[in-house]
Amino acid sequence: MPEEKKNISEDVMVQADGLVKIYKTRTTEVLALQGLDLTVKTGELTALIGNSGSGKSTFLNMIGGLDRPSAGSLWVDGKNLFTMSERELVRYKRDTVGFVWQNNGRNMLPYLTALENIMLPMNLSGARKKRARAMELLERVGLAAKKSSKMNMLSGGEQQRVAIAIALANRPKLLLADEPTGSVDAATADYIFDIFSELNRDGQTILIVTHDMALSKKVRRVIAIRDGKISSERVLKEEFADRVRESGIDWRAEDTQDEYAVLDKANRLQIPHELMEELHLTGNKVRVSREGDRIVISKPDTTSETEGQEENS
Repeated sequence: MPEEKKNISEDVMVQADGLVKIYKTRTTEVLALQGLDLTVKTGELTALIGNSGSGKSTFLNMIGGLDRPSAGSLWVDGKNLFTMSERELVRYKRDTVGFVWQNNGRNMLPYLTALENIMLPMNLSGARKKRARAMELLERVGLAAKKSSKMNMLSGGEQQRVAIAIALANRPKLLLADEPTGSVDAATADYIFDIFSELNRDGQTILIVTHDMALSKKVRRVIAIRDGKISSERVLKEEFADRVRESGIDWRAEDTQDEYAVLDKANRLQIPHELMEELHLTGNKVRVSREGDRIVISKPDTTSETEGQEENS
């Protein structure tokens, strides 16, 4: 049963517990999410990373109201996405979340100007002072001079900045971005991230899916998804927390974050692939021991295992 609203803290924007998503065809079933647990607080700027097929985009689509979970519970801004009617879901997608896609064509209509594209969501919601709001957003993304330009007159980076303005048009509680820097150059990616950072400093909650390691190294909290579960979490080190706008830092080369393995509610964790390879762990068994305040994971003693098998034979 989905959790009751009273169990969701007021400072939580996203609460996912035991989230499962199964895609079925006539011949196969694909388990895209396998009991994912994640909490995103209001006002956070969080990045999701993971290999293709890890489940990160599936999760983002669920939060955006574009897909329904198969099991578990999912609350966004105090709203239970399991129990929403279709009418409530339309209102939720219009008013609670804003979506920025990697493919700009999903955000914009090519025959409208930048200003008209930004006004369109407000026309659908019945908002007032639409033109003034659209101009405010164009100024915020640095494109006030391009208000009369249609999409074919804008560069890829400019189109993505318009897409951010469109996603913000109805003042969403949560801004979702799926690979927002995936099709632009490094300089434009930095500019786009600066926009997200400024929005976040003003209180906007933002969740980004990205493969851009330079971008993810600037984010205070990075969640890694593997095989449909949260596998690790990275937190920006204190010495870098106030330096994200400094151009002199090589964000690809610097070790900017501390990484932590994440326990699920059954106290299970995923060991990072890199550590598995370093220890040459190939089977499904490891030795776990305690050394002071540390839990140590090591290779099993294959010699003693073999001797035990011989004694029992």
